[in-house]
Amino acid sequence: MLTKLLFCFLIVTIIPLLSLGALSYYQSAKVINSQFGKYGENAVAQLEQQMSSYLNRMNQTTETVYSYLLDPARVDLGDQVPTTYKEIMDKNDFEVLLKALKTDRTTGIYIITSSGYYYGENNLDVSKLSHIPAWQSMSEANKGKYWLGFYAQNHGMKETDDSGMTVLGLAVPINNPYGALRGSKILIEENAEDLLHMFRLFENDTKAHLRIADPSGRIIYETAAAFTPQTSDIVWNKTLAANQWTIEARLPAQSFYRSSSIIRSNTIMVAVASCLLAFGLAYLFSTRLTARIRRLKDAMQKVSFGKLHTRTPVEAKDELGILDTSFNNMVGGIQTLISEVESSERLKKEAELKAFHYQINPHLLFNTLNSIQWKARLQGAEDIRQMLYHLTMVLEGNLDISQELIPLGRELRMIEHFLKIQEIRYGPVFEYELACDKMLERYLIPRMTLQPLFENIFFHGFEDGEGVIRLTVRDEGTYLRLTLSDNGAGIPAEKLNQLLRPSEKKRKGRGGLGVQNADQKFKLHFGLQHGLTVQSIQGEGTTIIIEWPKKEESPHGNNQDH
Repeated sequence: MLTKLLFCFLIVTIIPLLSLGALSYYQSAKVINSQFGKYGENAVAQLEQQMSSYLNRMNQTTETVYSYLLDPARVDLGDQVPTTYKEIMDKNDFEVLLKALKTDRTTGIYIITSSGYYYGENNLDVSKLSHIPAWQSMSEANKGKYWLGFYAQNHGMKETDDSGMTVLGLAVPINNPYGALRGSKILIEENAEDLLHMFRLFENDTKAHLRIADPSGRIIYETAAAFTPQTSDIVWNKTLAANQWTIEARLPAQSFYRSSSIIRSNTIMVAVASCLLAFGLAYLFSTRLTARIRRLKDAMQKVSFGKLHTRTPVEAKDELGILDTSFNNMVGGIQTLISEVESSERLKKEAELKAFHYQINPHLLFNTLNSIQWKARLQGAEDIRQMLYHLTMVLEGNLDISQELIPLGRELRMIEHFLKIQEIRYGPVFEYELACDKMLERYLIPRMTLQPLFENIFFHGFEDGEGVIRLTVRDEGTYLRLTLSDNGAGIPAEKLNQLLRPSEKKRKGRGGLGVQNADQKFKLHFGLQHGLTVQSIQGEGTTIIIEWPKKEESPHGNNQDH
């Protein structure tokens, strides 16, 4: 009887165990390979999107300069040092335009004439342009845009061959016979350090070989490590629409399937160990503990099918009793973990949907605002120009979705621009008091969390913008404590009780979706125990308190806890 029971127990235990292991390996390997392939495609797509952003911005800058030079009023711009008053004023106006076109990533905008004279900032040594390899290979026959690729910006007056940051360059010949400076070249250079950092992150994360080439086969960028292409390599490709550069990432098949190979080895080891353990348990305890083991096995199967409310009764304090207790604790822990994951995923999904809903084209918006700002300046409307400038700075910070956590100092600067807009709008009728140690500005805060709170103060708390706003940030050891208070209209008690409830939709009055979204951002990034505390007395004002743990950005772009 014991032999039969042992044989049956082994059949019942080993066959499902091996089948489950084989099925688990197949499904896990399939999912991992698919996810890794999608991850590679998405990573290359992000590189393509980031590079396209650089190239399109540089294209737009050259088109603006080219259009300016086609204006008949600019025909007096010459290729020699200006000598008359009008020539000097034309030069100054042109260089003001070039300076206005620069962004925080632009390192230089120059117009280099055939005589060697140039327009732009006085930091260029034209004789050193030959240090740029692509500049040497650019012949006079080139009539269109010529992308110089990546190179060190070592053509300044005080720079040596070994100095200078890495930039991305674009040269555009001026060939229109009716415009000014015919035969000259427009040179645009942008800081490419962030772009190269993304390349290195991609290479470290995927272990793939990255190669960027132009349509003629010229290598623009390639991973430094030696690499021999194979027909079995996994290849991800993208083509840039702006200049037809191709991005190719190659990953050896062995590296691509390494994770599934590890899963296979571990599955075999686990299967062998499980079979041996099953044999030993069946031999030792089959006669007197079969019923309890079967009950525990059945409970485990139920949990594997998703019935997480399953529990096993603990009949004794022996090893099986401890196993029953551990099993019950494990299932309870899994239930709690799944609940927390579901809550976190719901918050992330809501944040993604809201971000997608409010997403706009930042390049079109910034170019339009800059054009309006330029026209306002030309027409002498200084108030309008100032408001557009501060609005552009606020939008530039809010629409930069590349970082969800930004330094506190950057968020405070966005608030200063926002307050400048309100000052132009209402006049100097409100007071703003800020108390924040400079050392605290390096710590991270969720992007665009303070501005909605300030908007609520002006739109719901103050009447015609009049009032006092106090913002205090204090160091509380391992966390920061931010207090935002105003002496505005306050919030009615019935609305205050429902202010941060996610179930409340289309809330009217002060502290609507802006306060709720800010609360959800802190909970999403720092845990459900963190968020906003709102205190308000109607007619006396409102105080918002936020506490969150210290984090700061490492030199490599990662967040570090304190």
